[in-house]
Amino acid sequence: MGDPNLAVIVLAAGQGTRMKSARTKVLHEIAGRPLLGYPIEAARALAPERLLVVVGRDAEDVQEAFAGQAEFVVQAEQRGTGHAVQVALPALEGFAGDVLVFYGDHPLTSAETLQQLVDHKARTGAPVAMLTAPVPLPGLVVRGADGGVERIVEVTDATPEELTLREGNTGIYLMGVELLAKAVSQLDDQNAQGELYLTDVIAHARAEGLRVEAVKMADAIEAQGVNDRADLALVTAEQFRRNALHWMAEGVTFTDPATTYVDTDVAIGRDTRIDPGVVITAGSRLGEGVHVKPHCVIEDSRLGNDVVIGPAAHLRPGSELGHGVRIGNFVEVKNSRLADGVKADHLSYIGDADVGEGASFGCGSITVNYDWDAKHRTTVGPRTRIGCNVNLVAPLELEPDAFVAAGTTVTKPVPTDAIAVSTGRQKNLEGWGTRRKNKGTAKRDPGSESG
Repeated sequence: MGDPNLAVIVLAAGQGTRMKSARTKVLHEIAGRPLLGYPIEAARALAPERLLVVVGRDAEDVQEAFAGQAEFVVQAEQRGTGHAVQVALPALEGFAGDVLVFYGDHPLTSAETLQQLVDHKARTGAPVAMLTAPVPLPGLVVRGADGGVERIVEVTDATPEELTLREGNTGIYLMGVELLAKAVSQLDDQNAQGELYLTDVIAHARAEGLRVEAVKMADAIEAQGVNDRADLALVTAEQFRRNALHWMAEGVTFTDPATTYVDTDVAIGRDTRIDPGVVITAGSRLGEGVHVKPHCVIEDSRLGNDVVIGPAAHLRPGSELGHGVRIGNFVEVKNSRLADGVKADHLSYIGDADVGEGASFGCGSITVNYDWDAKHRTTVGPRTRIGCNVNLVAPLELEPDAFVAAGTTVTKPVPTDAIAVSTGRQKNLEGWGTRRKNKGTAKRDPGSESG
């Protein structure tokens, strides 16, 4: 049930020129999710009656990426944050509640903090409420004796006394839709950039004699925006930290969270252990009691309970591992289904395969799934034993309880209880080492050379 008295406008139309990128800033990923996905998720958690996202650069790509998650308004000409709100407001015709305005490039602002702002405004009855940061920002917040906001002063215009202020303006505001519409209609572009600044609505409210309440964020990191690649790295590191904290609270062990990289849209069962250097990408699902050893990469894969993987193993997208599967060092699995108890302990490749319960792969065994034109699947029956250095040339089926001898290249089906052998019988050449040595000596004998 949505809040009929709340609408949200997320501003995401900027050019993002400092990213120096061929794609719009808000589609760059943070821990496996596009940047804009975080503000949209935070806004949706408030259950607003309306959620508008103002888009500009690469508008079609952004709308496609978040189709069904919000309403979109296109700001064809980017003339500042105030102008973006002007463009969005006609879409709210008929809405009479409060409007929360915040930014699509602020991924760390939490839904809990936004809810505090909404609750504070409702509790105090103030016409305007804003979020502030517990650190100085380009706009400094000057409070009055009663604790309300008197004004916002830019650092470049601040007095020495004002420069000692430790509270910054985040630009996140909440006010009634009529007041917001009136305030943005009176903005002017008489500034160095020639833009309409949303920040000026606070000065408008104070000029009208209206009280402005402020809620200070508990953590300054929530005010961190993304303007360039360095900012992107900073917020990504923080999101990985948050993800690890979340899963540790759910009963997952991280040996060293600072060197583990778990994307946001991942699920992990309790009593799982994640070792250093592990990367787990969005869409992956890990069961309970899993052990991911150091330097493994798991991409969009499903793991059952009690799976052991690594060290230095790679699960590529589409891999599904049943309960108790064991994948060892330098093993790669791709687009394959491995039933319960399958083992591949080292130096193997299993691609485009369906592997039955309890089957095992010896060291260096691989599925040969590509014929230069198409990929083909391999079926390995339950309890089949595959020796070392085996090539399984797909399309191929190994029936249950089949065997493949070491060094064999298998191109035909192997029936139950049969062993596939493609190597010739071993032959030992007695005395070969001595003959080789004598041959080399003869070549170096001076008597065999002409004078």
